[in-house]
Order: sequence, then structure tokens, then C-alpha cells
Amino acid sequence: MKDLTISAIDRQNILNNKNAVNDIQKYLGIDGMLFEGEYRYTKKQVAEFYQIDSSTIERYFLKNENELKHNGYVIFKGKKLKDFKTQFGWLLDEGTKAPQLGIFNFRAFLNLGMLLSESKKAKALRSAILDIVLDTLNKKLGGNTKYINQRDDEFFLSIIKEPKYRKEFTKALKDYLSMGNYKYAYYTDKIYTAIFKEKANEYKQILKLKKNENVRDTMYSEVLNLIASFETGLANKMKTEFKKKGNLKLIPDELDNIFTEFSNDPLYKPLLENARTKMASRDYGLRDIIHANLEEYFTNNIK
Repeated sequence: MKDLTISAIDRQNILNNKNAVNDIQKYLGIDGMLFEGEYRYTKKQVAEFYQIDSSTIERYFLKNENELKHNGYVIFKGKKLKDFKTQFGWLLDEGTKAPQLGIFNFRAFLNLGMLLSESKKAKALRSAILDIVLDTLNKKLGGNTKYINQRDDEFFLSIIKEPKYRKEFTKALKDYLSMGNYKYAYYTDKIYTAIFKEKANEYKQILKLKKNENVRDTMYSEVLNLIASFETGLANKMKTEFKKKGNLKLIPDELDNIFTEFSNDPLYKPLLENARTKMASRDYGLRDIIHANLEEYFTNNIK
């Protein structure tokens, strides 16, 4: 894992992992003020924990405002501030008469600790985070090979980017393709089939996944990266063709032609070969699973 003070991807990857965040909170043993279902912390409380002054928090907030707000830093004012003070005013000796109050939830509290470079306590916390995250992952795996792909360091980087590219793709389908809601499942299956020759349901059956288990949580980083490339590339191509048609939506036949051209692009051939080979060989070796449609890649790999 990279230095958390400079790697926004790694910070967000950890903060998006609810189990890891809960384990870190237990490790720290900090409850805070329970308000509206979340533990809350004032700037003064955060400053005391990290052994820094309030001006340091302000400085980091100016540089990282969007990230901290995204992860739960809020400004209480009006009725919400009044309600908060009604419950915890006796604990507050900062800004009790101010019209607004900056409040951290635990994710934002942890987020700041990942950013602080001058706090020895934050540095000690960062050194413990990786062990906690790995321990959380090992507990999740529990010897279950379905998620053994997540032992790969690159998986974290791949899975954190996945929702962004997925959203680009589904938004493009919504905005640029004239077809019912079935289009989302249909073209997702087309991508999966183009990459590893299996539809989502076929893949789930082979890995014996339950209905509520996300197929992408079980995929190797090479496969996730290739899916992301397909999704973002197709989204861009749909947008271009939509504009060429004078902002008229594409019909399925037109997108199918784009898809065929896109999936046969020589640029993707070595990436497809690599993803298929690794998927076939790793699943055989690590999960004791054979993907029948990828058998040639497994066979070629062991000759």
C-alpha cells in the first residue's frame, strides 16, 4: 500500500470498506458523541486526539475540503446545531454561541489521520491501518476461496476505481441508447462474454455464488481493469455516436456494431489473452475450478 498521506486512492479504498473502518474504530476505542446514528467529534476533540492545534486542522481542511466532506465532515447549523447542543452542550466548550459548528464523523476523523504528516499519533495509526485491513480481509475470507482474489494487492486499486467506470457506462446506456431497462444486464453480459466468455449468471454458477454476492468482488485485478476499460471506452464511443446522429439515441443494432468493432480492436488482444490465461490458471490452482470456455487458456499455460 502506498503512503496514505499522498495516495487518495488508498485512503478512499480503506474508508469505503465498512468492515475495516469498524475494526479500526474498535482498535482505537473511541466512541464519540452518538448523534443521528453516527459517532461525532468536534474539531477540538480531533485536535486533542492527534495532538495538534486547531489551526493545523483548518490548514488541512482548506487543502482537502472536498475529500473530508465526502467522507462525513459536516457543518451543523440551525435546527440541527440546536438539537446537537441540546444533547451534548455540556461537553462543548468550543463555539457554544457560534451560529455553526464543524463536526467530524468517524470516517472523516480517520480521513484526517491519513492526511496528517506532522502528527506522531496519526503516523502510528497509519502504520497500524494496513495490518487491520489485512486482518479484516482474512476474517472475511475465512478460508473461503471465492474471495482469494482479494489477497492480491492490486485488487484494492482495481475495485476502488470500478464503481466510477461502471457509473459512466450505465449513464451512457441510459442517455444514449433507446432500449428498455434490460439493456443494463444485457450489455454487461456482452462485456463479460467478450472478456471471459461467460455471462454473469454462468460465472456465479461456476463459483457457486449466492444471489446477493457481487461477481466483481471475486474477480482478479486484471479482469476488473479490462472490464473498466471496456465500460469507459464504450461509454465514450456511445456519446460520440449520439452526437454524430444529431443527439438521437442509438438503437441496439447500432450499439451491437460498435461493440463488435470495439471488442475486436487489436489493442485489446494481449490484454484479453492475459486476463483469460490468469483467470483460467488461477481459478484452477486456487479455487479448484475449471472454466470450460477458457480451457484452452489453462491448457496452453501448463504446456
